[in-house]
Amino acid sequence: GVKDGRWTVLQLVEALGFCLENTEPRMRGRGIQLLSQVLLQCYSLLQEKEVLHLVLFYESRLQDHHLVIPSVLQGLRALSMCEVLSPGLAVSVLKAIFQEVHVQSLLQLDRHTVYSIITNFMSTREEELKGLGANFTFGFIQVMDGEKDPRNLLLAFQIVHDLIAKDYALGPFVEELFEVTSCYFPVDFTPPPNDPHGIQREDLILSLRAVLASTPQFAEFLLPLLIEKLDSELQSAKLDSLQTLTACCAIYGQKELREFLPSLWSSLRREVFQTASEKIETECLTALHALSACLSRSVLSSDSEDLLDSFLSSILQDCRHHLCEPDMKLVWPSAKLLQAAAGASLRTYHHITHSVLPLLLEQYTKHTQSSQRRTILEMLLGFLELQQKWRHVEEDESTLLSLQAPVCSVVFSALLDPSVQLQLVGIKALTVLGSLQGFLSSSDLELVVDHLIRLTLHEEDSQSSEAAMEAAGSLACTYPNIFSGRMVSRLEEELQSEREESYHNHHSLQQRCLQALAAVSTHTSIMRKTVPVLLQHLQKVQKGTEARNTQDMVSVCQSLHRVALQCQQDAECCWYFHQTVVPSLLAMAVQAAMPESTHTLPGKALLEEEVLAAMIPVISAATTHLSPELAAQSVSHVVPLFLDGEVSFLPQNSFPCSFQPFGDGECLEAQRRVVALFMAFICSLPRDVAIPQQECLLRELLALSCSCNCPFTATTAAKCFAGLVNKHPAGQQLDEILQLAVNRIESSLLEGPCRTQALTLLLWVTKALVLRYHPLSSCLTDKLLGLLGDTELGPAAADGFSLLMAESPDVLHKGCHADVRIMFRQRFFTDNVPKLVQGFHGANPDMKANYLKGLSHVLNHLPKPVLVTELPTLLSLLLEALSCSDRVVQLSTLSCLHPLLLEAPQIMSLHVDTLVTKFLNLTSSPTMAVRIAALRCAHALTSLPTTVLLPYKGRVIRALAKPLDDKKRLVRKEAVAARGEWFLVGSPGR
Repeated sequence: GVKDGRWTVLQLVEALGFCLENTEPRMRGRGIQLLSQVLLQCYSLLQEKEVLHLVLFYESRLQDHHLVIPSVLQGLRALSMCEVLSPGLAVSVLKAIFQEVHVQSLLQLDRHTVYSIITNFMSTREEELKGLGANFTFGFIQVMDGEKDPRNLLLAFQIVHDLIAKDYALGPFVEELFEVTSCYFPVDFTPPPNDPHGIQREDLILSLRAVLASTPQFAEFLLPLLIEKLDSELQSAKLDSLQTLTACCAIYGQKELREFLPSLWSSLRREVFQTASEKIETECLTALHALSACLSRSVLSSDSEDLLDSFLSSILQDCRHHLCEPDMKLVWPSAKLLQAAAGASLRTYHHITHSVLPLLLEQYTKHTQSSQRRTILEMLLGFLELQQKWRHVEEDESTLLSLQAPVCSVVFSALLDPSVQLQLVGIKALTVLGSLQGFLSSSDLELVVDHLIRLTLHEEDSQSSEAAMEAAGSLACTYPNIFSGRMVSRLEEELQSEREESYHNHHSLQQRCLQALAAVSTHTSIMRKTVPVLLQHLQKVQKGTEARNTQDMVSVCQSLHRVALQCQQDAECCWYFHQTVVPSLLAMAVQAAMPESTHTLPGKALLEEEVLAAMIPVISAATTHLSPELAAQSVSHVVPLFLDGEVSFLPQNSFPCSFQPFGDGECLEAQRRVVALFMAFICSLPRDVAIPQQECLLRELLALSCSCNCPFTATTAAKCFAGLVNKHPAGQQLDEILQLAVNRIESSLLEGPCRTQALTLLLWVTKALVLRYHPLSSCLTDKLLGLLGDTELGPAAADGFSLLMAESPDVLHKGCHADVRIMFRQRFFTDNVPKLVQGFHGANPDMKANYLKGLSHVLNHLPKPVLVTELPTLLSLLLEALSCSDRVVQLSTLSCLHPLLLEAPQIMSLHVDTLVTKFLNLTSSPTMAVRIAALRCAHALTSLPTTVLLPYKGRVIRALAKPLDDKKRLVRKEAVAARGEWFLVGSPGR
């Protein structure tokens, strides 16, 4: 009635008169409860005069019987949300609550109501409440004192935080406010199981920390408390104290810290020197960094002592001498403490490094053992990395600049040391020095390049060689001119030189040259030099006669792929690479595909499957990041090349005969293989790029995929067709081409020599449609399910389920702009696993393995949380799959069960007897991969409840003794790990 306007609230009060004035407290309470419930729904409809009368009424009832108070508070909560509350009423209500209600004697919900009233008034009547002065703070302290419920504490902590943040008067009650909140520090709370409120210990910790670290006024009380908790034995208390100290440093100054700095430093030093906990060490270093930063920020008056200098001096005094003992256990803790302080500001960095860097350089020269030198250089590297925060070297202040010569000398000597580990640290240091603007002179840079070339090409250890290449790539961005001139030229010379040395050494050197040319191509100017060198080398290898041509070509393509990936974020660089490399690779492939009578046989190595497979990612990476305009420009050349033989845009485009990859005749088999490169290009284009002659192209690819006798070419054509279909806009054209494909697949599957090609096409088209949720996908999946019972194609169809679910590396993935919908795997699982299960139960015994294989492939690629929820219904089938003789089924099922043992131990426990038997039987499998997977599953069984495992402990330990003598090292390794864990089952503390 009140909501509809038929009644006013005051009329309701009059109607409730007999209840509100009843002598029986319970009856009065019920009357007020009803009125309060109405107000909670209708407070926004009240008039100012009504609110005034209701506030006065409710205030008077705060003196009523304790049974009435909860309903009174609910009414006041409703009134606290009224926008028409008259000035002065908020103060009046809170004064009445502070004076008349002993809050902590109320139930949790009623206390929560009081906090809500205060919160509401603080958000809408801030100025009025501030008029109460410190009395408001004192009143709230009385309300909160003794609170224990975490739900209420979160509200109370927020109120205290707002009191401080919004500058309410604390008056003489600062210490009392601190005491009433700090008594909860450190938070000791474990949420009950199945807690519906969802309050976590971390919520309380963060809320309390926000209060304690909200004002410097708490410093004199809080810092002694933090020091006390740091000295406790409780790890959680130490962590909480350190994190709170770090938070406080953001608002403290020298004045607050002055008295406590010696004690704080003593506690931090002790923890870092003595703790076995990595977490505590990390938090100590973070706190020390924050302290140093806080002291660095403080503005000093002319007559005040600079606490930062004395604080850093204390750190140096306690840590510096440990750096002279590179074999002692305190060397690293000391270095970490010094680095934590040095990283706080440029001023702390200069103070610390002025003392430490000369000492480290002296120690490096003094010690001759590689292990000791490595430790010293790693410490030096830590300080060099800190300088990177400021990126430049200031001539007037920097200790580092004054030590330029000895620092470079130390780093260069490390690069010449026979110890690989010392070399690796030296390479890291070299990279850091190069990143410091103005530190290395031009002569130093030349020496840097020479060292990197030597390490890249001639260092025996591959770790050093690879690290040197990475360093060259990093530094080339900063110094493109010297790397473009000096390093690229040297690498080109080495690549072209014909050395009289063993094939293996020469081949290894060439491999490294190719890798280095790619690694250093991190700047546009360098890339414009390295790409022609790589292409020139590929042409040279193509014309060669050695048997190693295939592997050399693959190596060049791998280097080109790396360059392509490095170019992708720079549009200009990406377009240069694309228009230089793609036509060149296509031209070489077309040349190699010409009839043998006009071309020597070794050139055909370019068309080998391994080489084409290496060229595909190069073209794909060069195409995926093109702008639509540039991609359209490129596609206008490439499509006519393959459909019409238009070769004019290719370099060296004089070929002895026409290029017809979609033509008929056995003599064109080599040309058809080049379709693999077309697939790489066309399937990597952005989705909004129009493809000329697309319908003709799709028909040619469809015909080639079903009729070609070469499995590689047929598969490539099928993938290319699927890639185009996946991106094709929905509509009549797509429906027609899909119907054509379905008809072709159905006719080819019935009989004839092309059944395998038809299955491959079916798989790729199904995948293309499954990814985009096309309605036809379910029809094609049903055809695939039907083939599981086919004697000839059944096993291949079962393996096809892996293709449908797995990420494809070259087409139909998001990186090449394919239409991939989220959760397509879950949808496929929901639609098809019931059909697989049904088919399994109805299949002939000889065909059941195909259904199990298909099912295990689907489950293997399903997100584990989804799989766990479906586990109860599928587990019996998975266990049956372990008895299948097909090793692919066994391996796939084991890899599916392994994570489930860890993530769903309760469900798996119900089948422990079967699992133990199956796993132990499979540890004797003739297939090594199955033996390893079975041992991993036997190991994972130990995550099940101990009471379930104990009856099997002896049996498993005895059975696992046999694979300890397996002839394969990897099997023995898994057996040792699994058996060791089973020995521990049931032991104390496990």
